[in-house]
Amino acid sequence: MRHSYAVTIPEEPPATAFPFIQQDMRRKNSMSGSMLVSTFVGLLINHAKNSKSAQGLVGLRNLGNTCFMNSILQCLSNTQSLRDYCLHNYHRRDLNNNNRTNTALMEEFAKLIQTMWTSSSSEAVSPSEFKTQIQRYAPRFVGYKALGYHCAPLLNIILPCLCLSSDLFVGQLKSSLTCSECGYCSTVFDPFWDLSLPIAKKGYGEVSLMDCMRLFTKEDVLDGDEKPTCYRCKARRRCTKKFTVQKFPKILVLHLKRFSEARVRTSKLSTFVNFPMKDLDLREFASDRSSSAVYNLYAVSNHSGTTMGGHYTAYCCNPENGEWYTYNDSRVTPMSASQVRSSDAYVRTVDRDKVQDSKPLG
Repeated sequence: MRHSYAVTIPEEPPATAFPFIQQDMRRKNSMSGSMLVSTFVGLLINHAKNSKSAQGLVGLRNLGNTCFMNSILQCLSNTQSLRDYCLHNYHRRDLNNNNRTNTALMEEFAKLIQTMWTSSSSEAVSPSEFKTQIQRYAPRFVGYKALGYHCAPLLNIILPCLCLSSDLFVGQLKSSLTCSECGYCSTVFDPFWDLSLPIAKKGYGEVSLMDCMRLFTKEDVLDGDEKPTCYRCKARRRCTKKFTVQKFPKILVLHLKRFSEARVRTSKLSTFVNFPMKDLDLREFASDRSSSAVYNLYAVSNHSGTTMGGHYTAYCCNPENGEWYTYNDSRVTPMSASQVRSSDAYVRTVDRDKVQDSKPLG
């Protein structure tokens, strides 16, 4: 069934409504790269700075088991290029008018971001209109308990709908399949909005993000029932398969596969995955080792609890003052950067450029 609805386009906001953007446009190469990490960890902060002086420190109301949505929205809100793109209303120029649902979703997202960054009140904002558009675009999110513990699927729905996503979030994977009989190598290139990383297992409790990346790109042997058909041999052959990253996106979303589906029940891995806050160098996984692939962390989506019951929060670095905050639905509190790492990390997002021009894309 098709739904018809009207989209209200707000008036173009005056430049004075966003004074920090005017400052950003005058700054050149002043913002260090950053990365967004989705993890389930809580942070405390040093109160040396007055947290109320920064903009964007607005909570989101929980509409009934919507903490997973609020966590992702706060991570996106603290993505500086995306935030500025919405505040300047550049999205209207790029909207695809042939897709009414996509248009409505982008409009509601931009309106929500504008409200979060221009609010003069500390009162939490309701994301109800955005949630309505998400449910129209993806009916499986109808009902408050739908995918209640999975923020990664929601992120995979939101990102392709954002006008700026191809410039910021889209990378390209290279899959190489080599025949062990004749040596023929076939190559396939696929776009991605995030990398879903398996969690490496070691004899002790801690692993590193690099361990997970190496496991993701590890060469696999396809044999037995998994034998593919070799293009040159015209027969099923034992082959090796390997992934490399052909193109790293400016903003990389890393999803740790903590939840595993089983016939009887779903389980969650609580392994602590260590990761650097700055200068995460992923060049060893690039198809071309000269690629720019050094990232800094700027946001994390966290999940605490089990598959039977849990809660999502976000840890984000405010792009204006460089301080870290915990976003727990309607509550926003300062925290220490030293507490960002935890065994609850689920989705991480990182910004590629170590030094970036802070002028909004448009």
